[in-house]
Amino acid sequence: MKNKFKVILLILFLNSMVTFAQVIEFTPTYGYQFGAKLGYGPNYIKMKDSDQFGATIGIETYNGLMAELSYFNMSTELRIKDRVLSPVENYLSDLNTDWFLIGASKYFKVEKVKPFAGAGLGIVIVSPKNENRDILDNNLSSNTKFAFSFKTGVNIMFSKAIGLNLQGNLFFPVDWAGVYVGPGGAGISTGSTVILGGFSTGLVIRIDAD
Repeated sequence: MKNKFKVILLILFLNSMVTFAQVIEFTPTYGYQFGAKLGYGPNYIKMKDSDQFGATIGIETYNGLMAELSYFNMSTELRIKDRVLSPVENYLSDLNTDWFLIGASKYFKVEKVKPFAGAGLGIVIVSPKNENRDILDNNLSSNTKFAFSFKTGVNIMFSKAIGLNLQGNLFFPVDWAGVYVGPGGAGISTGSTVILGGFSTGLVIRIDAD
């Protein structure tokens, strides 16, 4: 219920953005996301590399500065190496993450080739599924974490309305720790966090709302 309420708030914010927009940019993207490793003692849990898709809608607040709302999805696989439970690296579960971010980006040029940098703040919903029953007796629980992101890249405009987006992304879930694996239960606390990096490409659709 809490997750649904947060999503509704983001949708309302998006609606208000569109209502007052002068210039709107819509950027659907697809890309590659590098994995990450969480260590606990001599053991670790590893997120494998995966694909990534998302969409960003932004409005121009003044020349070259965009206020943005973004959604990204990553679906990957968790693997574990634990000297007690799984001495050899083994499949632990599938993992789906949904990122909802509010942020801004700045164009450094307003010509056909437009380099930019930006940042966002929001939440990530972490949802494990298809747990390995040889290791886990119980399901891993879903969690919602605060998150932030950074990006940099370039938009290459073919016309005033259509262009190509190329960018690199960094995603930071705040206090990612939250998976414990132990006899008779599930739940790990690693006491660490992760940085997820990747790159993507997509279309830029720019609409003059006047």
